[in-house]
Amino acid sequence: MDVLRTPDERFVGLPDFPFAPHYTEIADRASGVKLRIAAVDEGPRDAAPVLLLHGEPTWSFLYRKIIAGLVANGHRAVAPDLVGFGRSDKPTDREDYTYERHVAWMSDWLIANDLRNITLFCQDWGGLIGLRLVAAMPERFARVVAANTFLPAGQGATPAFEAWLAFSQSTPIFPTPMIVNGGSVRELSEAERNAYEAPYPDESYKAGARQFPALVPVKPEMASVAENIEAWKVLETFEKPFLTAFSDQDPITRGADERLQARIPGCKGQAHTTIKDGGHFLQEDQPDAIVDVLTRFIAQTPA
Repeated sequence: MDVLRTPDERFVGLPDFPFAPHYTEIADRASGVKLRIAAVDEGPRDAAPVLLLHGEPTWSFLYRKIIAGLVANGHRAVAPDLVGFGRSDKPTDREDYTYERHVAWMSDWLIANDLRNITLFCQDWGGLIGLRLVAAMPERFARVVAANTFLPAGQGATPAFEAWLAFSQSTPIFPTPMIVNGGSVRELSEAERNAYEAPYPDESYKAGARQFPALVPVKPEMASVAENIEAWKVLETFEKPFLTAFSDQDPITRGADERLQARIPGCKGQAHTTIKDGGHFLQEDQPDAIVDVLTRFIAQTPA
């Protein structure tokens, strides 16, 4: 496995992102290759962590305003960059990225940092990976907030996802800033758009971003369907507080909140919400609303 590391100078001067990286080294279980995973870790170190998991093709920059808001409210905010994204290491071969490897990498990162009593906020692939972590280590999680995400197990995909998959696999240049801007309701500034391209000095750094859409197990014969079915067996017994906070303008995940509510016991009796004027990347559109949802949910559901 060959690995690239984005130069630090690419991350200098990003808007509203003064956060220093915290690095954890893990070993890929199959190859033994060491991978460095970056994370933002702000707020009281002895406080229960709010774990913010990003998806495709973003990185912890997506959570910059949410991190600041949570810390202002006295919480500890932890936002890792998935392998292949942000300030984390980036294997160069698309075949190095599998769903199961992503789950293993983040499992090993979570255990290495010994996070417990976690409040998880997950969106997009942050949920595909994060909900697997909940199923594998439910004792480490106090509560979950799911936004614009699901845990697919071969039951098909929306037309919007099929269109995204086709585009992502065919476009010669993977236009990260355009993708994030297009998935947001508001227009991102030039500096913000540039920040989403910062992890990638050239296309060789984008193998992970390019591969992610093809890994979503939307067909019965795809890899990780069996593993997700097993994860669902755990989630269908998960009684800790589980809240959905989907946005109102995301065609890719529309309706998945109701399916989560129907299957996860911890959803019963929760004040599920729809975040108004939010696109797929609702963190860009409505960060203050997300901070309010998290702060209120944590206060109302003491561990």
